[in-house]
Amino acid sequence: MRSEFDDIRAHITAEPPRPSELLELAHALLDDLEQLRSRESAVRARYLALLTAAHTTVAADTAGHPAPLTFLRRELAEQGQLPDGEQRVVPDAAAAQVMRAPFDEPAAPRRSRAVRGSFCGGVSRSLRG
Repeated sequence: MRSEFDDIRAHITAEPPRPSELLELAHALLDDLEQLRSRESAVRARYLALLTAAHTTVAADTAGHPAPLTFLRRELAEQGQLPDGEQRVVPDAAAAQVMRAPFDEPAAPRRSRAVRGSFCGGVSRSLRG
């Protein structure tokens, strides 16, 4: 399966470079990277919350807490992943799809290029063009 990056590489190598098109491509790639970074941050936050709840649950069990699963149940409920009473502890495709749904949403529309300045990253650097 051919990725978008393969398509971009093929486009870049097939034609002589035109600065305006390459600049537009750079802006599009930066937008994609920003979106990926946001999604990665959300996934990391969910993972950290679940990991913390798991550690707390094990510590509560070790300490003899009367209801050690309280912490994990609360976190799963907050993430909409708490199984109902009839579900068994068996991974199922429906639950996996529910968990993936927020990350499979279509990407947000790209920002207008006219709004951007010619600066790249910090205030002391700018693109040549």
